[in-house]
Amino acid sequence: MKYFRQSPIRAVLLVLVVSLHAFSSSALAQQKADAGEKRNDFAQLVARLSEKAGYFGSDNLVSNELTYQHVLGTLSKMNVTGGIYLGVGPDQNFTYMAQIKPKLAIMTDIRRDALLQHLMFKSVFMMSRSRIDYLANLFGRPLPKDYKKWNDRPIRDLVDYFDRTPLDQKIADKVKAEMHKKIESFGVPLNQRDWETIDEIYLAFYTDCLEVRYTIRDRPTGRFFPAYRDLLLEKDLAGKYRNYLATEADFMVIKTMHDQNRIIPATGDVAGVKAIRAIGEFAKEINEKISAFYLSNVEFYLFRQDSMGRFVENLKYLPIDNRSVIIRSYFNYAYYTNQHPQTIENHFSVQLLQPIDALIKGFDAGEFSSYYELTTRGSLELKP
Repeated sequence: MKYFRQSPIRAVLLVLVVSLHAFSSSALAQQKADAGEKRNDFAQLVARLSEKAGYFGSDNLVSNELTYQHVLGTLSKMNVTGGIYLGVGPDQNFTYMAQIKPKLAIMTDIRRDALLQHLMFKSVFMMSRSRIDYLANLFGRPLPKDYKKWNDRPIRDLVDYFDRTPLDQKIADKVKAEMHKKIESFGVPLNQRDWETIDEIYLAFYTDCLEVRYTIRDRPTGRFFPAYRDLLLEKDLAGKYRNYLATEADFMVIKTMHDQNRIIPATGDVAGVKAIRAIGEFAKEINEKISAFYLSNVEFYLFRQDSMGRFVENLKYLPIDNRSVIIRSYFNYAYYTNQHPQTIENHFSVQLLQPIDALIKGFDAGEFSSYYELTTRGSLELKP
C-alpha cells in the first residue's frame, strides 16, 4: 500500500530505473550471445569445409618462394579484387590478400598442421596493434621503447630491429599463454597433440626468429630455402616492397580480417572428395565468386599422383568469372631437365598466373599433359 502513496514522479522514475536495468541486462546478454554465435560460426565453418587430413613431407612454417610478389603487378592490372580468396600454405597468402582485399579468405591445406598454424597466426594478429607489435609477439621479443613511432618505418628497419634484439623468454611464455586463451575462444575442437603442435610452431618462430625456414623432413634442405628475413625483404617486379608487413595499412587489412573472422582455415585435399566442393557450395550460398586460388606447386604433385583430373573436376564446383585466377609456383631445381622460360636470374622459383576458366577448358581439351606444359602453355606473361 505504501507504494501507491509515493508521488507520481517518483513512481515513474522507479519504473524507468527498473526498465533500464532490464534493458541493460538484456543488451549485455545479447552481446554475449552474439559473440558466442560469431565464434561458433567460425568453428562451424572450419568443420563444414574440412575433410580428413593427409600427409606432406615438409614443415611449411614460411614460404620457400622468393618470387611470391612477382604476380602482384599483373593481379592489379587484371583488377583481381574482392570475392573469396583461396590458398594453401602459410603467410605468403597474407600478401596476396592485402592487395586483393577479399571479403573472405579460406586457407585449405592437406596438412592439419597448416590449420593449426593459421589459428596461431589469428591469435597473434588479434593480440597485436601494429606491425612491430605483431612481430614482437611472434618472435617473443620486447617492443622498442618508442614503438608508437614505428608505424611509418620501412620494413628494413623492422627487420634490423629484430635481428639485433635477443629473445625474452618471459615475453614468449606470456604470449604463449595469451595465445592459448585466444585459440580456445575460437571454438575449434583441439586435442592434446594439436596443442603440442601449436607450441612447436611458436617455438620455431621465437627460437629462430628471422632465420626460420621451410624445411623438408629427414633431409638437410636449409641451404635451398630462404629465411623469413629474405621473404620480408623481397620486392615485386617493379622493385617495391609489397609484403603484407611492408606498410601499416596492409597489416591492418589482414588484422581486420582476422578480427572479423574472415580468414577461415580448413583441412582439405584440393583433389579430394569434400573440401573444394564444400567451399564452392558455401560461396554460392553467400553469392560470392572466387577471386584467386594460390596453389604453390601443388599441381606438380597432382600430376605425379595422377589426380590432376580430380582437381580440375573440383574446380568446376567453384563460382568463378573471367578474372578468377590460379597463382602457382614452379621450382627449377625440382625439375632438372626444364628451366621455366619466365625464370628470373638467380631465382629458383617462378611465380605464375592462369585464369581458372582457361585451366579447366585447356585441361579438358587435352592441352596440358604434364606440369611443365601446364606452367608454360597455360601461364600468363607477368608485368611489373
